[in-house]
Amino acid sequence: MSFLRRRRASEPAKAGSNSGDDGSGGGGGDRKEREAKPRRKQGPGGGERPRRWSCVDSCCWFVGCVCSIWWFLLFLFNAMPASFPQYVTEAITGPLPDPPGVKLRKEGLTARHPVVFVPGIVTGGLELWEGHQCAEGLFRKRLWGGTFGELYKRPLCWVEHMSLDNETGLDPPGIRIRPVSGLVAADYFAPGYFVWAVLIANLARIGYEEKNMYMAAYDWRLSFQNTEVRDQTLSRIKSNIELMVTTSGGNKVVVIPHSMGVLYFLHFMKWVEAPAPMGGGGGSDWCAKHIKAVMNIGGPFLGVPKAVSGLFSVEARDIAVARAFAPGVLDKDVFKFQTLQHMMRMTRTWDSTMSMIPKGGDTIWGGVDWSPEGFFNCSTKRSKNVDMTTSELTAVRDLENRAGVNYGRLISFGKDVAKIHSSKIERTDFRGAVKGRNPSNTSNCDVWTEYHDMGVGGVKAVADYKVYTASSILDLLYFVAPKLMKRGSAHFSYGIADNLDDPKYQHYRYWSNPLETKLPNAPDMEIYSLYGVGIPTERAYVYKLTPTSECYIPFQIDTSADGEGWRGKTRFNPSGINTYIREYDHAPPANLLEGRGTQSGAHVDIMGNFALIEDIIRVAAGATGEDLGGDRVYSGIFRWSEKIQLQL
Repeated sequence: MSFLRRRRASEPAKAGSNSGDDGSGGGGGDRKEREAKPRRKQGPGGGERPRRWSCVDSCCWFVGCVCSIWWFLLFLFNAMPASFPQYVTEAITGPLPDPPGVKLRKEGLTARHPVVFVPGIVTGGLELWEGHQCAEGLFRKRLWGGTFGELYKRPLCWVEHMSLDNETGLDPPGIRIRPVSGLVAADYFAPGYFVWAVLIANLARIGYEEKNMYMAAYDWRLSFQNTEVRDQTLSRIKSNIELMVTTSGGNKVVVIPHSMGVLYFLHFMKWVEAPAPMGGGGGSDWCAKHIKAVMNIGGPFLGVPKAVSGLFSVEARDIAVARAFAPGVLDKDVFKFQTLQHMMRMTRTWDSTMSMIPKGGDTIWGGVDWSPEGFFNCSTKRSKNVDMTTSELTAVRDLENRAGVNYGRLISFGKDVAKIHSSKIERTDFRGAVKGRNPSNTSNCDVWTEYHDMGVGGVKAVADYKVYTASSILDLLYFVAPKLMKRGSAHFSYGIADNLDDPKYQHYRYWSNPLETKLPNAPDMEIYSLYGVGIPTERAYVYKLTPTSECYIPFQIDTSADGEGWRGKTRFNPSGINTYIREYDHAPPANLLEGRGTQSGAHVDIMGNFALIEDIIRVAAGATGEDLGGDRVYSGIFRWSEKIQLQL
């Protein structure tokens, strides 16, 4: 029966197909065929109407064009001669100067002293050695530096692994992040963004290679002493320097620290002299035997105000501008992710940031009604070797004392408060304020911060104090970030020593503060301070309160506000180490083809400054500070230092 049913069902089709000459049979077959085909829309003239262009078609067309153009440009880039970009640049700007390495090789300079690089905060790569399940597949992949791909793919997992333990300042359970080793640790921060790469390339042109160049990479999140406790990094630096001196025929090393690396190496020089177990046991003459010169680039010896704003509200100028321009982007309003809160929670576990809190209090940084630099016009630069007439000097000092924003007030609540005399400011001491849990509902918060425990009363008390100088900043940070400062006080200090022979200053917490420690007993060693001038620098901040919400950081920089060496033998330098100041006048790149420029004075871009690189290569090849011409100063640094009343 089933066979008969299938047979009968197929008979009409066969009839239609076998009677092609039959009108009725053929018509039935054609009709079914026509019904099977989709009907096309008829145009006005009876022809087919063109298919409508859809959004998907547009997207596909756009992606196709971008890919085609990209591959075409990539083909041209690989096909063109290596000298073509330089040819185009020279055609526009004129002949380019030789890189410092090429220039000095023509003068006959060759590699002599081994070179040690000490990177600063955030510029060194960090990789994963052990992690939680969310970090599966990332073994020995960079979590910091490189492309930062994991930050975009799994941000909460990335924050969790980049954070340290909030109680110990060391690894959280089950997580091990370690510094990348070798020159690649900090040659580039991200693809195309150099840090040490340009300097390394120029040193290579006069004969340097990896056997006489060493990147002293370390985990820049940790306190300095904890890099030795956890990783024995200080011991590794000591051993590598000793090896380089031995294998180079006894030539001492030239050490080049940058940014926070300056403080880290200052700590190292005291550690290596100190007896074990707290120190390296090298003896008081270790630096004299192994170090020719320390060439500090952009060193925050006395701290930086930016460290305060970073700890207080996880802001700097660029973030503050972005937060004011698009307030919802960095909060939960847009991406449903509390970016700033997570960043604050993470960075407040990085104890190294506390090494850069301003040191020396009001004596160094100024008080509520004065600051050492007063008012300074960045567009006016003079070398100290240029004589100034009495009238010119008087005019400059009048400008410095002109009414305006007082830089001694590192934090001011309100634009008016930043300018008026202290006698007109009504202040309420915040230190006795009673903290309380934030009355807002914090159960929906992505992450806990210490501000949740301050309450409205605590926040208001901070704002009512109005003005904070370098001395009161420490009390402020103890009030708003007690866990952070409790850990930090065990590793760092910010005062001025009364008596450097006091045994208490032999503790490591004082070793990175140049006001509470002695330089090494190495009279033949040289110390350089290399930095850029003529570029705006963050010196003080005006704050405002943010509206109360469930999960918020209560303080925000008010972007609408706009501001207008001790030489020879001293108690800090008992052996009389020769010190030199070399300032580099900032000049931005003339065009896009120059990239980040060859005359930049910016904090990181200065690493590609040709004049700075030339100075470093000359010293590494055997020159002294006197051979370089001694000091080169454009700013008013000597005049400002005269206003600081410090016993030397």
